[in-house]
Amino acid sequence: MILETVPTLAAVPAAEWDHLARDTSFYLSHRWLTGEETDPSATCSYLIVRDPHGRPAAAAPLYLVHDEPNTNYRPEHHLDTGQDEAPRVIAGARRGYHNAPLLAPGLSAPQRADCLTMLRDAAREHAARHGTRHWWPYLTDRAATELGDVYGTAPCRIEDDATITLPGTGFDDYLAALPAKRRSGVRGERRAFDARALTVHTEPLSNCVEDAGRLLAILQRHHGHATDTAAMTAVMRRQAQAMGEDARVTAAYDGPAMVALSLVYHFGNTAWLRAVGHDPERTGDAFAYFNLAYYLPIEDAYRHGCTQLHAGMKSLAAKRGRGAHTSPLWALADPPR
Repeated sequence: MILETVPTLAAVPAAEWDHLARDTSFYLSHRWLTGEETDPSATCSYLIVRDPHGRPAAAAPLYLVHDEPNTNYRPEHHLDTGQDEAPRVIAGARRGYHNAPLLAPGLSAPQRADCLTMLRDAAREHAARHGTRHWWPYLTDRAATELGDVYGTAPCRIEDDATITLPGTGFDDYLAALPAKRRSGVRGERRAFDARALTVHTEPLSNCVEDAGRLLAILQRHHGHATDTAAMTAVMRRQAQAMGEDARVTAAYDGPAMVALSLVYHFGNTAWLRAVGHDPERTGDAFAYFNLAYYLPIEDAYRHGCTQLHAGMKSLAAKRGRGAHTSPLWALADPPR
């Protein structure tokens, strides 16, 4: 096995990288990570382990963080560092709350351990050159177990993650898999939304960046978070520029005004719910959130041949009530040396 480090994913063919990422996470896909390179708050580089034939066997991004605007990605928010300085290098995905080292399908357990050891050692050397340590936030269950073995330290549980399995070939199959009481509730929420008679269609995020930022900020404030509309709009604009035609929203209009939207990406066999926004004062009691966050994305996921909807963290009771199963997310820090 040979390890190389590159400063940009422009140096790696997208198909080569996504062969590793496809079954792991959209937030580790070539296009998403390429878009994150434009974020000035961190300097990125990429580790790639190649087999004797030159094929990628493992990979991981590394981010030297200069300023972390997202509290959830600050190590002190999750780790008990004691008297030690908090690590300033993130290994793996820096956004999306879903992380794992990338490993090629078909590797044996010893090969996986060898690859993870090479990634660990390279991440250590990279962090040491900058006078710090590294950590892996929001690791999936299997990734946390395997990395814990390689690092010789226990990961700490930080959140739970929700995914809705999509059986069969259409929404009726999803509905049939729910308990009878929940089926009745979902039908009622869909009827209420249909009765509101909003106009619903998909469109490029680039066409509605201002509306997207506004609705995301409204929903955040509705839940008690201090959110700046201009900041949310800037995030949506950067995402639209980075993701291009892949960034499409499902939007609901009340006349000419957009009153709700969801942003979903399709990668591998999964629909990844990225963002939901709506104006409760304009949508009323029409269950717009549940329709935009779950039911319309589920219909769209079936059309794309997806077998699951990644619904993410928080509001887990609501997600379980719509068929989600949950699994833990972990953080693991390289111990002080």
